[in-house]
Amino acid sequence: MRVLLVYPLFPKTFWSYEKILELVNRKVLLPPLGLVTVAAILPQEWEFKLVDRNIRPVTEEEWEWAEIVIFSAMIVQKADLLAQIREAKRRGKRVAAGGPYPTSLPEEVKQAGADYLILDEGEITLPMFVGAVELGETRGVFRAAGGEKPDVTGTPIPRFDLLELDAYDSMSVQFSRGCPFQCEFCDIITLYGRKPRTKTPQQLLAELDCLYELGWRRSVFMVDDNFIGNKRNVKLFLKELKVWQAEHQYPFRFNTEASVDLAQDPELMQLMVECYFDAVFLGIETPDEESLQLTKKFQNTRNSLIESVETITRAGLRPMAGFIIGFDGEKKGAGERIVRFVEAGSIPTTTFAMLQALPHTGLWNRLEKEGRLGNKDGTINQTTLMNFIPTRPLEEIAREYVEAFWQLYDAEQYIDRTYRCFLMLGAPACHPPFKWPSWVDLRALLIVCWRQGVKRKTRWKFWHHLFSIMKRNPGVWDHYLTVCAHNEHFLEYRQIVRDQIEAQLAEFLAQEADRRVPVRLAS
Repeated sequence: MRVLLVYPLFPKTFWSYEKILELVNRKVLLPPLGLVTVAAILPQEWEFKLVDRNIRPVTEEEWEWAEIVIFSAMIVQKADLLAQIREAKRRGKRVAAGGPYPTSLPEEVKQAGADYLILDEGEITLPMFVGAVELGETRGVFRAAGGEKPDVTGTPIPRFDLLELDAYDSMSVQFSRGCPFQCEFCDIITLYGRKPRTKTPQQLLAELDCLYELGWRRSVFMVDDNFIGNKRNVKLFLKELKVWQAEHQYPFRFNTEASVDLAQDPELMQLMVECYFDAVFLGIETPDEESLQLTKKFQNTRNSLIESVETITRAGLRPMAGFIIGFDGEKKGAGERIVRFVEAGSIPTTTFAMLQALPHTGLWNRLEKEGRLGNKDGTINQTTLMNFIPTRPLEEIAREYVEAFWQLYDAEQYIDRTYRCFLMLGAPACHPPFKWPSWVDLRALLIVCWRQGVKRKTRWKFWHHLFSIMKRNPGVWDHYLTVCAHNEHFLEYRQIVRDQIEAQLAEFLAQEADRRVPVRLAS
């Protein structure tokens, strides 16, 4: 069986980082870990080719070669996924689709022409698909019975060899699935459950061995939605990873996502830093405690959020944070409160979006019962309006969102905030051997220094802050410059957010005005 694995295009998003990737001559931030895991689970006597459309399009030769085309996608990739399914069917190919979006909204994918829907987690449903193909069945829907979740200790090493490694800035591995919390808006617990399932330390170290043997020497992102969901198991893993990293002279820097209660576990933070973790993404969501209570994010209400962020920073982990505006019962000025929190916590990088009801989450189900759910099949991104009726005017929320996003990535505010963060940041505990920078890295550094240290009004602050970091916290100066470079993307992306949200808002207000006209005429 000749299988073509295709990963659809992402629109421009917060995480697309095009401007930064251009500087270092790379195409994409992260690879399609799901598809290379699919390739590892399928029969290894089958032949595989993988095309990440974020790197390049599928060639005519690849279309011709394929007997079955398998797609995997998230909701944000919806438009290109449906288009590529139709293209594959136009060429007479059998099509299979899976991943978060098909699992959440399978009917849309089926209507586009997919023959096989491989839903839920592949360790359970891919063998069903293989069995159907071997029996000659030309279509089918494969689901885990009764919400069954697989034991991930049996998941094979992903087929990293199928990736065009030079195109990626970072590599992905996964230690666990699931999250123990119950946030109403989150689809992770819907897709993967509330009981975190982990791989064994030996299993994940074997994956890192594979990447090492393939020549990978850049950063690795632990894609777990909550890396510390099972603290006991993650500590057992980190203790072995610490030894592996030292034996291999620290070839990988790691970053991941974790719940903010990480701050209450000094041992865990220390282990992460000793394994060469240097950044962690935190789901803060909002500084408004009433909103956190309403959305059932209780873990963020037990301790001071600002103090937690500072504790994590001082431990040596640069904080990234996610924020949401538009919770039910939210008071006016939420956007400004988020900006004040980010500045007070000295958090350089913050994802920010209007609240969206994701399919089949607790929020989705509640809003559907209340008759407030709007577009059920729209694309969800940082550049889309809310897909439900909020409890305060949508126009007010949207304008606060745009203004807050604009402020957060103002060039001067960003560099000041980053400077304060790195003054506080704990020094690295790992010391890899010195390596001369490549010409690509040197070129990127010179471009950033020219743009931020000469061309823009940040010029004086750029040089003052850089020399101050080199003097006062010298172990982090290179990390500091990398994070300064990130704003090359955000300066462009904030304009995209403003333009697209304002255009959608104008259309929404026009539609609202049209709906009100007949009412006034009738009266």
